[in-house]
Amino acid sequence: MTKIVNLTHFYPYTARQVWDVATDLDHLSTVTAGLLAFRDLPSGAIHQGQHLKVQVSLFGKLPYQPYEMTVLECDKDKMAFRSNESGAGVKSWRHSLVVLPQDEGSCRIEEQIEIDAGVMTWVFAAWAQFMYRKRHAPRLRILTRGATQTGA
Repeated sequence: MTKIVNLTHFYPYTARQVWDVATDLDHLSTVTAGLLAFRDLPSGAIHQGQHLKVQVSLFGKLPYQPYEMTVLECDKDKMAFRSNESGAGVKSWRHSLVVLPQDEGSCRIEEQIEIDAGVMTWVFAAWAQFMYRKRHAPRLRILTRGATQTGA
C-alpha cells in the first residue's frame, strides 16, 4: 500500500540559491529542528550514488532508529534529485525534488514523496505532508541570512 504526497513551495530567491540550500545536508538538521534529530549525518551537498546510513529520532525525544537514503539521481544543472529511503518503520520512501525558476529572481520547489509503510502508510503520509511544509519557513530564514551575508 503506497501513498503519494505532492508539495509545492515558492521562494523569492533564485533557483540556484534554493537548490544549494535544499541539497545541503548541513541545513537538514536546521529545517527539521524540533521534528527530527539526526546522528551520523554527513556534511555537504548530496550527490548521485551517495548512500547515507543515519540514526533518526522523532522530535529528538523518541529512541534513535536506523534510517538509510540512497541518492539515485542528482542533477545540479536540472536542479533535480531522486532518492530511495527506508527505516524507522518505513518500508519505502521515494523522494523527488526539482527547483524550477519562476519570474526574475524567484523559483518554486516541487516535491513528491511516495511512501509505503504497510498499514501505517497513512500516518507516515500525514507526517510527510506536515514535516515538508514545516521545512519552508526555516529554509526561508537560511536563504535570507545568506542573502544578507553576501549582500544580495
